[in-house]
This record gives sequence, structure tokens and C-alpha cells, in this order.
Amino acid sequence: QVQLVESGGGLVQAGGSLSLSCAASGIILSINAMGWYRQAPGKQRELVAAITSGGSTAYTDSVKGRFTISRENAKNTVYLQMNRLKPEDTAVYYCNAKDALTYDGSRPYRKDYWGQGTQVTVSS
Repeated sequence: QVQLVESGGGLVQAGGSLSLSCAASGIILSINAMGWYRQAPGKQRELVAAITSGGSTAYTDSVKGRFTISRENAKNTVYLQMNRLKPEDTAVYYCNAKDALTYDGSRPYRKDYWGQGTQVTVSS
């Protein structure tokens, strides 16, 4: 099994910064892409940013220029630096490991995993 443990988040005023981190643990042979999603009350979960094992990144338009995703492959850890936060960034942020190659003792297999979520609240 693979577990994703998130840290960071909290309450910040508009214009401030927060950092999120997510560490994957367990039997991990590789992870194709890691990313951050968010879900605000009454809204669907949306992709915020993602990064491949090769370092290619993608961002949703609303966070471009404000958020930066990075990754340490050796530690199976992904980070999200959030600057110039806005009230509309308020949401529960979830870490995702896509196509994680793991092993159940008899065979390898790929699966997507999610973290438990961490609250980010931006006050106006």
C-alpha cells in the first residue's frame, strides 16, 4: 500500500503565502505524476498543479504566476508554494499520486492514490 501524508495549509490573509507538502510512503517503485487538487464547498474537485517525474509542470489558469509546484523524486515528495493568495483559493487541497507503481508481495501494479486533504483558508 501507498500512503500520502500532507502537511501545511492553514489560515492566511489575502496576499499572503502558504506552503504545502505531501510525502508518499510505502512500497513505491515509481510515480508517474504528482499533483495537487482542490475542492471548495459546493464545487467539484479541480486540478491545481501537477508535475511529472521528469519535471514537466502544468497549472490551472487561475494560479499561474502565483503557485509553484516542485518535487523531490528520491523522497517521493511534492510541494506547492502558494503566493499572493486570494479568497477564491480557499478550499481543501488534496495531494495525488498518479500511476504509482507499487508491489503487493506477489506482483507489481499501478494505482492512483490520494492524500487526506488539508484546509487552506484565505481571508479577505
